[in-house]
Amino acid sequence: MKANHLQIEIDGIDKEILRALMEDARKPILQIANKIGISGAAIHQRLRKLEEAKVISGSKFIVNTKVLGYSTMAFVGIYLDKAARNLEAVRELRKIPEVLECHYTTGNWSILIKIICKDNEHLMHLLNTKIQTIEGVSRTETFISLDQQIERQIQL
Repeated sequence: MKANHLQIEIDGIDKEILRALMEDARKPILQIANKIGISGAAIHQRLRKLEEAKVISGSKFIVNTKVLGYSTMAFVGIYLDKAARNLEAVRELRKIPEVLECHYTTGNWSILIKIICKDNEHLMHLLNTKIQTIEGVSRTETFISLDQQIERQIQL
C-alpha cells in the first residue's frame, strides 16, 4: 500500500467545522453555522468538499467497552516466520472480532495488534486458540494496558 502524499489546504472555517464535529459528531449543523457566522448550506458544501478530498470519512459512535464487560485491553506484537505471510495473517486476524487495530510495523514484530477482552482468561484463550494458531505466526509478545491515559485525534 502506497502512502497518499496529496495534501489539501483547509482554511480557518474548515478547521472550526472540523473541531466542532470532532468534539461531537452529533452537533447540529445550524448550531455550528450560527457560531461561525455562515449558513448551514455553506457548512454542508464544505463538508462535502472535505469528504471528497478524504479529509473526513463519516462519523461513528464510541462504545464504552468496559460497560459491556470488556475490561482488558492488550497490544500484541506478532512475529511471523516469513514476511510474505503478512497478508494471510491479516486476513485471519480480521476474523477475530476482538482485534480492534492491526498495524504493519518496523522493528521486532511484523504486526502489532490492539485487542479488547473481557478479562485475562479471555485474552489467554484468544492468544492460544486464535492468534498463535494462525499459519506463519511463530510467536507473540503481549502487553496489557493498565490504563489508557490519552485518547484523542489530531488537533487542528
